[in-house]
Amino acid sequence: MVRGRWHTYRHGSSQKWRSQSRNFNVIILPPDPSHHKSILHTDRARFRSMAITFAGGVILGADSRTTTGAYIANRVTDKLTRVSDTIWCCRSGSAADTQAVADIVSYHLGMYATMEGKQPTVGVAAGLFQEICYANKEQLSAGIIIAGHHPSHGGSVYSIPLGGSLHRQSYAIGGSGSTYIYGYCDSYWKENMSEADGIGFVKGALREAIKWDGSSGGVIRMVVLTDKGAKRLLFLPDQGYEGPGDK
Repeated sequence: MVRGRWHTYRHGSSQKWRSQSRNFNVIILPPDPSHHKSILHTDRARFRSMAITFAGGVILGADSRTTTGAYIANRVTDKLTRVSDTIWCCRSGSAADTQAVADIVSYHLGMYATMEGKQPTVGVAAGLFQEICYANKEQLSAGIIIAGHHPSHGGSVYSIPLGGSLHRQSYAIGGSGSTYIYGYCDSYWKENMSEADGIGFVKGALREAIKWDGSSGGVIRMVVLTDKGAKRLLFLPDQGYEGPGDK
């Protein structure tokens, strides 16, 4: 986990907080009750996403519906975000918050790779996500799942729920649709599945979320991360989520 000491600095007429560590400077937003209220009640967008480990790496998956209250704001949202060559994340909560946090982390991981001369591990990325989410927990509505593959450590999945705690898991689910699929995941989950079985598990779980959750819907997108790189998959509802497969 990335750790550092905190101090304040002035930028124009506003005061912000910055974390100083060996590799990162993480900006912490000052408390703003009006901004907090707008995120929770006005700009909240819901996501359904998950990530799993399998024998050869990790698989991330998500539906594509973004809602603002009862209104469907986007039917084909891409909720799987690349933060480095070998690390991706699934976003849930406020679309604006999670996009901003992912952009910040992606920038710092790029700087890390340049300064250290090597790719960051999934744990480094997860620690940076967690530091930002926890330090700004009163202002952000962000639940993030981080997954990636590293040559030395294999596949790893980390979950950061609302509030900013960090958990390493074999698989993680998040978003409003996750309420409906805990039983499915407990029943069908197996350690060290093959890639084909892992894709089937993720697809089945997301289909159940889409079936029972009114805020879930659209296409199913997946990213498979192995030592060969990233492979994107797309499954369409008008084909029963059976194809086309490779994107």
